Amino acid sequence: MTSEAIPTTPETPEKPKEVKDESTVDNGQTKEEPPATEAKAEKVEEKKPEAAPPKPNVHKTNFEKDVVYLYQFTRTPVLPSTSPYCLKVETWIRLAGIKYQNVDHKAKFRSKKGQLPFVELNGEEIADSAIIIKELSNKFDKNLDAGLTAEQRGISHAMVSMIENHFSWVVLWWRAKYPESMIKGYQVNLRNALNTRLPNPILNICFKFTAARKGMKKAKAHGIGLHTEEEIVEFGKSDLNVLSELLADKPYFFGDEPTLLDVVAFANLAQLHFIDKEVDYPLRDTMQESYPNLVGLVTRVKERAFPDWDDICRTLDMNAHLPKPKDQGKDSKEGTGPAEKQPLADDTEKGKGDEKEKEQEMEPEDKEEK
Repeated sequence: MTSEAIPTTPETPEKPKEVKDESTVDNGQTKEEPPATEAKAEKVEEKKPEAAPPKPNVHKTNFEKDVVYLYQFTRTPVLPSTSPYCLKVETWIRLAGIKYQNVDHKAKFRSKKGQLPFVELNGEEIADSAIIIKELSNKFDKNLDAGLTAEQRGISHAMVSMIENHFSWVVLWWRAKYPESMIKGYQVNLRNALNTRLPNPILNICFKFTAARKGMKKAKAHGIGLHTEEEIVEFGKSDLNVLSELLADKPYFFGDEPTLLDVVAFANLAQLHFIDKEVDYPLRDTMQESYPNLVGLVTRVKERAFPDWDDICRTLDMNAHLPKPKDQGKDSKEGTGPAEKQPLADDTEKGKGDEKEKEQEMEPEDKEEK
């Protein structure tokens, strides 16, 4: 204890007198000034502003916590999305019961990977349909494949790969080869889809020379586009046959409940099943005539995941699943009024637009890089 007190104990008898004199002068009316260095440090700390939290690098900055914001292509009068990947993600989200909202961006945005669909969740972007489903499944503890055995998971993985890396390219080739049939088959109104005032005849021509050309280039790079039309159709029929045999007479591929394979199959088979009957497409006819169990699968998933399907196709509303204000008018927003069910070839309304930008938007479906 004596050693600890040494620093505070005066070493000479004069020291107490100095302390006494100082206390007398001060008399409690003045305060001891801090050292100059300490004063400066305090001033710097006072002037230093608090660092603002970093702004989220997303399009939806006023997001609601744990709400999934889905970016995809616009609706059509035939089916909610002409992109099997967009339809896949939205179907899975609905079956999983996750709260979500479509962002009606008129196909203007792409993910950082350059793809659609993508989602934003709590200020972060998630791109690529497979990664989206995986991340959302982990975040919300929703796994449609939770009840599958190891063998069933392997079969599911193989079938999903066949559908997305082979069958979907058969459909992509047809769309690129016959762009007019694609537009008519899905009753796409390009003016509505691209949010432009350019007349449909001009947009249709641009579509042929941009999206169709890009689609064929992709198909050839993939390899499917190097074959004859007859060979490509046979490829598609073989894939349909495999899926039909696996499904057999079951409600879903692995029993009474839908899994990821059912979602992927539905999203791709719907692209065939709902093509307008006035458009000639042999692969659609083959599925409807020879594989009624696949048609039944499409119907079951549609009724379970999209009870508002007719409303979606009628109004082209991106968020038909969300409650609407009672005083909202029928045509208060574009896409909530009656749908234009065909691209009007005689539409002569004039408008102006950035042609270069429109060329980049002509393609109605961006394939995800797997």
